[in-house]
Amino acid sequence: PAVFQMSGSHSQLGRGVPCLRCRGTCAGFEPHSWRKICKACRCSQEEHSLSSELEDDRRIGRLLADSQYSSLTARLKGGDGGRIYKRNRMIVTNPNISGKDPTFDTVTYEWAPPGLAQKLAMQYMELIPKELQPVAGTDGALQRRRRLARQLPPYDQDPVQCRGLAEGEHGLMEEFVKKYKAEALGVGEVALPGQGGAGKDEGKPQDKSSNGSKPPEATNGALESTAGHYCCETCKQAVPGDCPVVFAARAGYTRQWHPACFVCCRCAEPLADLIYFWKGGAPWCGRHYCESLRPRCTGCDEIIFSEDYQQVEGLAWHKKHFACLECEMPLLGKPFSLANTSLLCTICSQSKRL
Repeated sequence: PAVFQMSGSHSQLGRGVPCLRCRGTCAGFEPHSWRKICKACRCSQEEHSLSSELEDDRRIGRLLADSQYSSLTARLKGGDGGRIYKRNRMIVTNPNISGKDPTFDTVTYEWAPPGLAQKLAMQYMELIPKELQPVAGTDGALQRRRRLARQLPPYDQDPVQCRGLAEGEHGLMEEFVKKYKAEALGVGEVALPGQGGAGKDEGKPQDKSSNGSKPPEATNGALESTAGHYCCETCKQAVPGDCPVVFAARAGYTRQWHPACFVCCRCAEPLADLIYFWKGGAPWCGRHYCESLRPRCTGCDEIIFSEDYQQVEGLAWHKKHFACLECEMPLLGKPFSLANTSLLCTICSQSKRL
């Protein structure tokens, strides 16, 4: 079945990269004109190749720019004036004394929580499942970048990256992005329990959907200040006072999460680089937060800003993208079949059965 959830610019992905999902049965990535899939094998872009790390950092830099987290970005020298993500890498050198002469093993983490002493940062990493730790050259590092691509697609923040916008909709999207940056976008902070936001809750943005006049109750996983106990918001289990936790400023600093429990409330994926969107008392990944506000086109994977779109079985399409996956014939007002989000005309559907 086709996959409709990837990001990246077609220009950044060269052909000749075999598909990992279908084990190289296609010759290489052949970009579709408007779908985020390979024209040859129908698999997503990320199943062939990811964009470069520099492109990742540029994309996250654009997302965090013009927000309260712009300090995590830096202006590109000699560029177009855009900002780039100041991704915090961590290099750990461990002595190996098993031999006669001691040697040193160096481990590079492609991302680590910023602003921490190395000891606390390593404690944080040890609380993440080993297969998800972003150690350079491992599957954990690759999975981190795949999560960034899934959770924060560029066409959810930059009208230039969109192919589904109609005339007059660029402004609507710009307002959409401006609003979520001001009201929902956040980056988790790692600290010991009770020390988030320097141990203060005053002046921190709160979830507008919550009743801010009442302190959180201990039974919902918040800090039990009178007993000195800390609980995780997701699993409701106790958090030791000497173990790092994740705080979300938009939730208030009386709430905290185990590092492995700071996940999207919709898809349960770990939030890449602790980037979250706050809504309804819970953190969301960018993809599902945007989908909670506007429908997403099943064909091109972009957010729909028109009020005139096609809906079938809970799925949505731009009307111009309501077309057969195989032959691209427009299907508005015509018979079709739908299986696993794959939209097919009657002829292509019958051919698939043969």
